[in-house]
Amino acid sequence: MKAIFNTQRRFIIIFAVCQLVNTFCTTQLYPEPSFPNIQNLAEKKMLQDFIDAGIEKMPDTGNTRPDDIIQTARKYLGVPHCMGGTTIKCMDCSGLLATVFSTHGIQLPHSSEEQARYGNIIAGMDELRKGDLVFFVRSYQTNRFITHSGIYIGNNQFIHASSSKGVTITSLNNSWWEEKFVFGTRIFK
Repeated sequence: MKAIFNTQRRFIIIFAVCQLVNTFCTTQLYPEPSFPNIQNLAEKKMLQDFIDAGIEKMPDTGNTRPDDIIQTARKYLGVPHCMGGTTIKCMDCSGLLATVFSTHGIQLPHSSEEQARYGNIIAGMDELRKGDLVFFVRSYQTNRFITHSGIYIGNNQFIHASSSKGVTITSLNNSWWEEKFVFGTRIFK
C-alpha cells in the first residue's frame, strides 16, 4: 500500500512540475501588442489569421530615407482616386504606396493587405515615425482584413489616396480614420 501511495505521490509531483515548466515556457517575456480597434471576435480571428499567414517581411530600403518617400508621395497630392490605379491619372491607396516606394527601388505589392506584411508592427499611433506605413480596417465592404493603407508623414498625419478626395493628407485624429486604425509598420531602421 505504501508503494502505491509513493508512486501516486511521485506522479502528482512530476505532473505539478510539468505544469509549472509548461506555464513558465509559454509565458511571454514581452507582451503581445494590443490592437484596441479590433474588438469583436470575427475581427480578432481575422487578425490572428492575418498574422499566422506571415508578417514582418523586411524589404531592402537601401539608402532611401523616410523623408525621400514622403517628398515623392507629396508629388501625387490631388491625383484622383480609382481602384487599381498607379499613375498620375488616378490611383488607389495601395497603388500610391507601391508607386512611391517603387520610385526608390523598394518593391511593395499592390494590395493594402499584402503591404501590411512588410516591416515591424507598430501597434500604437503614438509610436509612429515618419515613413512608417499605416493600415486600417473597415474602410469599405470586403472580405479582406486590411482595407486601406497610407504613409505616416509626422505630426499625426498620413498621406493616402482617399476615395472621395484622391491623394490627400489626413490627420490620424480624424474620427473616421482613428477608429479604423489597426497598426503601422516600420520598414526603415
